[in-house]
Amino acid sequence: MKRVLVIEDDAPIRANILELLEAEGFDGVGAEDGKAGIAAALAAVPDVILCDIRMPVMDGHQVLRAIRDYPETAAVPFIFLTARAEREDVREGMRLGADDYLTKPFSMREVLDSIETRLNRRESLAAAFASSRVPGVPSTSASGPIVDSAALRAVYQDALRAARSNMSVLLLGETGVGKDVLAHAIHKASPRAQAPFIPLNCAALPETLLESELFGHEKGAFTGAVGAREGLFEAAHGGTVFLDEVGDLPLTTQAKLLRVLEERRVLRVGGRAPRDVDVRFVAATNKDLEDATESGAFRKDLFFRVGGIVLTVPPLRSRVEEVVPLARRFAENICRQLGRSSVPELTEGARAHLEAYRWPGNVRELRNVIEQSIALQEGGPIEAAHLPENVRSASGHHPGGPEMAVLADQMRTLEKQRIIDTLDRCGGNQTRAAEALGVSRRTLLNRLDAFGLPRPRKKD
Repeated sequence: MKRVLVIEDDAPIRANILELLEAEGFDGVGAEDGKAGIAAALAAVPDVILCDIRMPVMDGHQVLRAIRDYPETAAVPFIFLTARAEREDVREGMRLGADDYLTKPFSMREVLDSIETRLNRRESLAAAFASSRVPGVPSTSASGPIVDSAALRAVYQDALRAARSNMSVLLLGETGVGKDVLAHAIHKASPRAQAPFIPLNCAALPETLLESELFGHEKGAFTGAVGAREGLFEAAHGGTVFLDEVGDLPLTTQAKLLRVLEERRVLRVGGRAPRDVDVRFVAATNKDLEDATESGAFRKDLFFRVGGIVLTVPPLRSRVEEVVPLARRFAENICRQLGRSSVPELTEGARAHLEAYRWPGNVRELRNVIEQSIALQEGGPIEAAHLPENVRSASGHHPGGPEMAVLADQMRTLEKQRIIDTLDRCGGNQTRAAEALGVSRRTLLNRLDAFGLPRPRKKD
């Protein structure tokens, strides 16, 4: 039975809606004000929230902000009930992540239609993630990213929940694991899906050009600025900004980015009047930002701002079941680009080599290997001989021989058990466990993901 929370200070309206919900087979729960509504949502997470805007104690916008700030309720569809659908109210609500508006007096049929539409959309998105295909996400092919491993599927399920909120998302993981694909998936699953998604690699530009790209500039702001130009934040208004390699931002640019995150206003280079921007921030890095904050290379206040929700993409070596499907997908795309009508199959030997290799360069390295193999083969399947020597040497045996392979396996088993034992001794406290192991907390989390171990909760 779907649970619907109704936050409405008008008792007769609240009672009528609850009566309708009960008659239609819903579990309806009422709350007379915003604070009571938030408490009810956290006590038992609803499937949909209906909320009045004009209420004492807390108005509807304040309630929505709170609901979106809690990870448990961030993805819950939120429908406003209002006597006056004023443009500013609608704009502010949509900016905060509202899903729909119903203007009083509304019919009970309108209420049911809105609820059913939100539930159907949520279930279709959940089904898309569960079936490992996210509609519209540009990835290795038009059919969406491959999410065949339990480790990556869990990350994508968390991403679906995060997508419904307006909180900033920080994506962590090694180079080449697919953080950019996940960023686009979050955008496509969010209320901002029809607005722009604009990525920027923060490590690819010098500091002077980086600020102009991010914030824009006015005419004459610097040599060569022959005209005014809007920056990335203005261009993405209403949509999502993806800052890749955010850990490489210069400290001066970090300070300016923090101001944009806090004020939602941007000042162009050479400008005097700040401009309002409405964007959702998704950032990614392969660096340990916690260590960077300790060393002073990354601002701690900015870390907390960009890391509202943190998701870690596991490395390809912990997603072995995805290696061959990804390789096939890359082969299809590469052959299409080369104008080849047939796509070579992978022989059993080639598949064994690919699955045994550790992939330090992750998905990006796999694509390069398949591209090289297709260039070397002349018709027929991709065989082991077409693979690079370093990939072939990893299949079946460790590069150092069978004895080294056994030793490496034993070392991994011992490391995994040591992590489990340490976490148990520390009562599930990740920070204390990391200190006991002599590594950073981020490194510990990466090792948990690599071994496929769940992240523990502190024990009471």
